[in-house]
Amino acid sequence: EVQIVESGGGLVQPGGSLRLSCAVSGFNFGERAIAWFRQAPWEEREGVASVNRDGSINYSSSVEGRFTISSDHAKNIVYLQMNSLKPEDTAIYYCAVGWGHLHRGEYDHWGQGTQVTVSS
Repeated sequence: EVQIVESGGGLVQPGGSLRLSCAVSGFNFGERAIAWFRQAPWEEREGVASVNRDGSINYSSSVEGRFTISSDHAKNIVYLQMNSLKPEDTAIYYCAVGWGHLHRGEYDHWGQGTQVTVSS
């Protein structure tokens, strides 16, 4: 059974940084893609960053250059380092396990989400 546990959300001022963690289990790490999505109030869930099965990485244009996704295979954890945060980054961030890239339909396992709020 695939299990996903996110952590690291919180309140941060504009320009600040946060690091989200996604601990996964129940499958062979590296054989599935792992991605971060986010959903703001009244908005659709959007892909933010993914580590794909071939090791490639994708970012949405809204976060490229500010966010970095990385994985620790020894610990089965995927991180999302978020720098230069903006109020529009405020959302619930979800970690997901699936088949690749940033298409929501490619992911079939989801974490419970962690709130990120960027506000002064």
